[in-house]
Amino acid sequence: MKVVLDIDRLLREGRLTDAEHARLKAFAAEDTGSLAFNILIGFGVVATAGGALALLQSADASIVLGAILSGAGMMIGANHPRRWGVLGSIVLLVGTIMAAGGIVIRAEGGLAGFLLVAALSLAGGIWAQSGLLVAISALALSAAAGAATAYGHAMYVLVIRQPTVTVVLFGVSSWAAYVLSLRLRAGYRHLAIVFARTSLFLVNLGFWVGSLWGDSLWLQDDDWAFQSGQLIPYWVFVIAWALGLLATGVWAARANRRWVVNLLAVFGAIHFYTQYFELLGASPAAILLAGLVAVGIALAIARYNLGVKPPQVAPAA
Repeated sequence: MKVVLDIDRLLREGRLTDAEHARLKAFAAEDTGSLAFNILIGFGVVATAGGALALLQSADASIVLGAILSGAGMMIGANHPRRWGVLGSIVLLVGTIMAAGGIVIRAEGGLAGFLLVAALSLAGGIWAQSGLLVAISALALSAAAGAATAYGHAMYVLVIRQPTVTVVLFGVSSWAAYVLSLRLRAGYRHLAIVFARTSLFLVNLGFWVGSLWGDSLWLQDDDWAFQSGQLIPYWVFVIAWALGLLATGVWAARANRRWVVNLLAVFGAIHFYTQYFELLGASPAAILLAGLVAVGIALAIARYNLGVKPPQVAPAA
């Protein structure tokens, strides 16, 4: 467990002695040097792997090299977590992305390729106890359901081809992973929580796109027209999203799930502003009112986070 403390302030307040302050500062210096060294080596590994791929230009080579790097990253993280943990995470991430890219290319972007990437990432994440790989597995599963992102000049694009499927699939996955986390031991509990949180994030993305476009399920053509061919109209997503945010937010607040409350607050604001500007447009008065609401939401979130008490640990018998 990592704890962030302002040791200079604690020293000024007399809550630390000079000797304790010097000892903690020495520990921090050691960790900083180790982190910088890990990152430097990690960049070297990334550059070497990238250069090799640029020379070979092969999906098979990407899979093989990615598998080697992923295995090396898992071994480093498992055997030397304290000293080389950051390096292991960098190598594992790069290897996973390289191998996943090769698999998707070989599968020609088909469903089987994304499902294989999701399964391998989940298995590797459980074996290495890597929350990063578990999150990647959920994202790969979303790609299998038709999700994608893109970037153009000064423009980011989010694609959710099947909003209803995305909402249902990841809504069930999020709840199942959360329930499973209550039954797992500490070493694996956080992995289930990571999957549940990533799935909840994807649920909200599905609602967001559905609230604008509606959903024609699997009958939608490649040439999309705004709100064309809807089998499920956009207003169904607008209402369902609002109700889902409210119900889940109440549960999360009562269960002291602060991360969930903050995520839902952010998407609640996104939902509000999406529908707000769709109805009112970007007039000066609408922008002014939206700004005031944004300040109110920010203050409410800050007040909630300050008021949440950490869970109490029962004293040992």
